[in-house]
Amino acid sequence: MVVSSAGILLYRLTDEAELKVWIAHMGGPFWARKQAAAWSIPKGEFDTGEDPFVAARREFEEEIGVPAPDAPYSCLGKFPQPSGKIVTVFAAEADFDVDRVQSNTFELEWPKGSGVLKEFPEVDDARWVGLEDARTKLVRGQVAVLDALTQMLRAEGRLGDSARG
Repeated sequence: MVVSSAGILLYRLTDEAELKVWIAHMGGPFWARKQAAAWSIPKGEFDTGEDPFVAARREFEEEIGVPAPDAPYSCLGKFPQPSGKIVTVFAAEADFDVDRVQSNTFELEWPKGSGVLKEFPEVDDARWVGLEDARTKLVRGQVAVLDALTQMLRAEGRLGDSARG
């Protein structure tokens, strides 16, 4: 059975025409001291028959702590992940910011084998980063989302060829 997930990639173009994207650092002890390949777009799983866009908005709010901005969204496509999961990604231009990320949590035995359950946030940080920084920070399976975003913006004439994509 294929696991389906949906997420939102917010983006903005600075006055200098630099593309920035909003990404989130995964919470919990495994990711605590990692930066490279430890970030993700806000996303989560959804059930068969559920609208992926509705799921993406719900997951954004659960992971960031505020609703996704009201903006026109475009579907960037479906992106297979190394785990076999398929992530449907919606993108929107937004000048979005929050004072602090307040994510939902999950329980995990920590330290492993201790028998002690601890609660950790699904997301412990989120912020705007430049395109090149995002390529390093995002988990490997989501880098293709950045390529799809740059292709969409170039097709719309909103991003020059000098931006890497």
